[in-house]
Amino acid sequence: MSEEKDGSRKYDAANPKPLADFMKTGWAPTPLEGIIPNPAIKFCKERIKKISAKYPGKRIVLPAGGLKVRSNDTDFRFRPHSGFSYFTGITGSDAVPDSVFILEPRADGHEALLFIHPRSPRDTAEFYRDAKHGEFWVGRRMTLDETERKYGFSVRQIEDLADFLSDEKPAVYVRGENKVVDKAISKDKSESAELLTYLSEIRLVKDSFEIAEMQKAVDATNRGFADMVRVFGAATSVARGERIVEAAFFGRARLEGNDLGYDTIAASGSHACILHWIRNDGDVKSGDLILIDAGIEVDSLYTADITRTLPINGKFSPAQRKIYMLVYEAQKAGFAAVKPGARFKDITAAAHAVLAKGLEEMGVLPITAEESLKLDVGLHRRWTVHGVSHMLGIDVHDCNDARREQYSDGILEAGMILTVEPGLYIHPDDELFPAEYRGIGVRIEDDVLVTETGCRVLSNKLPSHPDEVEVWISNLTRSN
Repeated sequence: MSEEKDGSRKYDAANPKPLADFMKTGWAPTPLEGIIPNPAIKFCKERIKKISAKYPGKRIVLPAGGLKVRSNDTDFRFRPHSGFSYFTGITGSDAVPDSVFILEPRADGHEALLFIHPRSPRDTAEFYRDAKHGEFWVGRRMTLDETERKYGFSVRQIEDLADFLSDEKPAVYVRGENKVVDKAISKDKSESAELLTYLSEIRLVKDSFEIAEMQKAVDATNRGFADMVRVFGAATSVARGERIVEAAFFGRARLEGNDLGYDTIAASGSHACILHWIRNDGDVKSGDLILIDAGIEVDSLYTADITRTLPINGKFSPAQRKIYMLVYEAQKAGFAAVKPGARFKDITAAAHAVLAKGLEEMGVLPITAEESLKLDVGLHRRWTVHGVSHMLGIDVHDCNDARREQYSDGILEAGMILTVEPGLYIHPDDELFPAEYRGIGVRIEDDVLVTETGCRVLSNKLPSHPDEVEVWISNLTRSN
């Protein structure tokens, strides 16, 4: 954003002295009433104990990040860095761009310090001139005292950050999220990479707060799927009907959550074979399937990630049902593989064994399923090119910087949350399949909690068996 010294833009109106003086007068005190301590505080304290033990004697610096430009002087909606939010609990509308969380080393551990840009006082021009921070532009922020009462940290002005960091104590920090931090702390690529790895691995096993937030995200997403089904009729009546479906889900995400967890995939017809189809500019036609991959990010930033492949007219054709049931059975095998002590890779292996056998029985796999399932062969993956699972949480692809031996080659533990999402995709030009199957893409994805004895499907209230799907769609569209 191109700014003047007072935070205004080049094209904003002038601020003559009589106006500036007048704007400082006549304001009543407006403190926030009824501040309730954030429910994540006790969980954040436990998380801080862990990272403090990991880096004794070192300053730990976790920036929230800043606004990112969408176009010229307009920015994307702000979402704080996941590591910052995980340790502070500060999310949603309370998150202020450019905030920095610091764990300052002490003899007995670390002291938690939060540097923020607090509410604009009425004795400066910022509250009405500054388009980035001004209250008249972006809404009220909390004061230092209000933030302390809600989040339990010692809170300081962001303007004091550079001076605070000037002593050059040994530090680990997330680089690239705050210019002041990057300038003040010497660059150490290995330590920065190690911290990012740790910030991922500490989130592999969820605490009870995270599990409850994930269930909340899943339940809201379930309602969003119902919203989408209700507009199938409207979507078939216009060009680019996929965007009618997409828009219905976005409304639910903004109503019940912070935002979308990721761009919604509303892939009708053969678009379902495009794994990350987010253009959503296709027509929605009766008789086709529509693959919808969507998740709501709740205010705590935890997100669901669910996929359903649905018949637009409410009924699966025989060819659609055959492919669908193969994916459905593969997902059941994937669920059965999720349990403590199992390998993460077992989920994919179990689902792919079902898919490969089904493709062999359909006569399209030129070798046996057993041969295809060998790691150095994999011909069945022509029709299922993505992984069957990934970690899920405060990021939709959570824990992505974890070491391979802790993640893809790792062992499942109770408290992990992950997806199970097999799929089959038969492109319209794939002549290895009979014509009636070409253009069919099916994925079924659910969110799963690893329990002490197996797994619990958090999204099991959203129908997935084709008979139940047909009844569900009928009930939702009957009154339309």
